[in-house]
Amino acid sequence: MKNSHSKENANFNTHGTISDLSEQIRSGKISPLEVVTKCLERIEKLNSKLNAFITVTAEQALKESELAQNEIQNGNWKGPLHGIPIGIKDMFDTAGVRTTAAFEHFQNRIPKEDAVSVKKLKEAGAIIIGKTNMHELAIGTTSIDSYFGSVHNPWNRKYIAGGSSGGSAAAVASGLCYATLDTDAIGSCRLPAACCGVIGFKPTYGSISLEGVLAGEKADEKILRIAHAAFMSRSVEDAKILMNVLVNRTIEAGKPTDKISKFRIGNVLNFQATPEVRNTFEKIKDVLFSLGHTFQDMEIPIAPNFDSRTMEEDRKGIKNLLFKEVDVLILPTTTESVPKIQSVAKKGPIALSADNTFFCNYYGLPAISIPCGFDTNGLPIGFQIVGAPEGERQVLELAEQYQNVTQWHLRYPK
Repeated sequence: MKNSHSKENANFNTHGTISDLSEQIRSGKISPLEVVTKCLERIEKLNSKLNAFITVTAEQALKESELAQNEIQNGNWKGPLHGIPIGIKDMFDTAGVRTTAAFEHFQNRIPKEDAVSVKKLKEAGAIIIGKTNMHELAIGTTSIDSYFGSVHNPWNRKYIAGGSSGGSAAAVASGLCYATLDTDAIGSCRLPAACCGVIGFKPTYGSISLEGVLAGEKADEKILRIAHAAFMSRSVEDAKILMNVLVNRTIEAGKPTDKISKFRIGNVLNFQATPEVRNTFEKIKDVLFSLGHTFQDMEIPIAPNFDSRTMEEDRKGIKNLLFKEVDVLILPTTTESVPKIQSVAKKGPIALSADNTFFCNYYGLPAISIPCGFDTNGLPIGFQIVGAPEGERQVLELAEQYQNVTQWHLRYPK
């Protein structure tokens, strides 16, 4: 995996952000080849310990990085993703590269076409560096059940990475790539993001195409009704970059102003959480209050009964039900601190509860998980900001305000 183009003293590390790195690539200070090479070196060093990737597309990524380098040098910079190494959850079809969903019977499944969202990333100049490990068939929240072996948390390998997109979270947190394309059906992106200390964001239902997710394979109709495309990154600014490339519609832009927007925040009372998670969450409110936001305590339908007959009506009515007097909701992402692999091995696929995340999928709401602290074992804790349908701007703006005055997202596993 090593190659002669590697530069040990390149002035960057793979724990940086897309927004910072892209400007250096555009200006020629760093080449895409250097970036891809350094990520591949980290994968070579760490993937055997973390099991974050099922397939690493090293040769292809190096070729594409050279092509990107030539394009940029010739004045054909495509935008902030140009030359950036991205991981793809192994649910999204990739032409000529196996797509397995971590399932034994799909281990040699090689699609002929890229999924629509993969195509969009490639068109934006992103370099696909590999396919990330996951909970088998995305039916689980721990990522310990994979035909290719369990994913390990980069902060402590004895602990789970969350799921079902556990490999993606481990890869982004440990600097193996800069972002990942994922899915989120009950919290499958946000839960592992919280467990590994990165950003996990899913926009409103249907905003990002899922066409080409295991194309041609049978799918559970219920899962299709709640599954969202999603992604992980290291900063909210990077999430905005990814959203602008991937979403199928125009996102409402905020009015240019020097003033910080003030939001009416719904403080959810009926979430589930252990005392440790609850205490961390209480500190978040102090930060947001200091920024001038107002709070309103409220209980929400956090455990909706899945009824496909009424789901569309429920989704249409949720804005009036929850967002008449507030702009966003906040609550913890997980109900507990990150558990050990050994402790969840016999508890079934949903051993890490989705009690605080599933309602966002049922109602199709945009939601982000943001790092907000660490537990007594040194594992990350995350909280969610949830918006009204098509309320991505408010969710991301408040998330960015929080990140601008905290440093949890800047920490990474050593």
